[in-house]
Amino acid sequence: MRVVEVTAYGGPEVLRMARRPEPEAGDVPGRVRVRLKAAGVNQADLRIRAGRYADAVGDLKPPFVLGTDFAGRLLDPVPGMADGTRVAGFMPWYEELTGEGTYAEVVRVAPEWLAPIPDDVDFTVAASVPLASATAQQGLDRLALQEGATLLVTGASAVVGRLAVQYAHAAGLRVVAVAHEGDESELRVLGADHVVTRGAAEDVVARVVEGDPYRVDAVFDGALVGEGLLPVLKDGGVFVALAPDRVPTPERNIRVETVRARPDAARLKESLEKVAARQLITRVADVMPLEEVAEAHRRAEAGHRPGRIVLMI
Repeated sequence: MRVVEVTAYGGPEVLRMARRPEPEAGDVPGRVRVRLKAAGVNQADLRIRAGRYADAVGDLKPPFVLGTDFAGRLLDPVPGMADGTRVAGFMPWYEELTGEGTYAEVVRVAPEWLAPIPDDVDFTVAASVPLASATAQQGLDRLALQEGATLLVTGASAVVGRLAVQYAHAAGLRVVAVAHEGDESELRVLGADHVVTRGAAEDVVARVVEGDPYRVDAVFDGALVGEGLLPVLKDGGVFVALAPDRVPTPERNIRVETVRARPDAARLKESLEKVAARQLITRVADVMPLEEVAEAHRRAEAGHRPGRIVLMI
């Protein structure tokens, strides 16, 4: 089968198409096979490929296969889902550390990672949801905010931030979104009470603080800005960091939480059903063939367009 391997740590040029044996039914106890149709390109993929998380992956060395999000068809039946069922999920790459990610034609996954894809949701859209929705929901869980609290969401134009805005609004939070210029109206429709256009961290801080009462109770750092955002927080506020190299040092009794999402099939099923019903809006920036993975990484790093880049397999 075709896979994309990280041949060494470095830029997008280290990504290479390769061939590996296709998994066979039952070759790993407790795992089932999914033939992929689409896989998402995440910021964590870029950072792992660049070697920024080399210490975090321990003994795992190149060559390995990146990728967490996936959408495809079951090759092996599981309780409640026959073979051929359209499914989506994400592989907890950091926990597995097998080097067998989702930039591949066939993957082995745990059944409890999987949710069925509604008929009205195509594979590319489904592949943009699993990790982003889990990160947004579990990040908000860590915040543990009371209804009416004010939350700043950075990266609100991208998939994780966009979903965080919607989940936060549904939870009764007052949302301040930091987004690309031009997305203000859409984000207000999705639930943002106030939108600040993105810029340098100090500029965002100045605009938020000047806009009192928008000094906030909590920050959901979808754009991986880091400690430069601490001045927007009230004393005793909460900061959720999504990347291990963007965790600020606590001050002023600010509580800092880090989130590494875990698969949650029940929540994913609910999220996909809401996407089908247009009650939850995701964003796909580009759809590209697997063979163009290096260009996909270049676009993602350059901020080509906000949203998930999806590889078609």
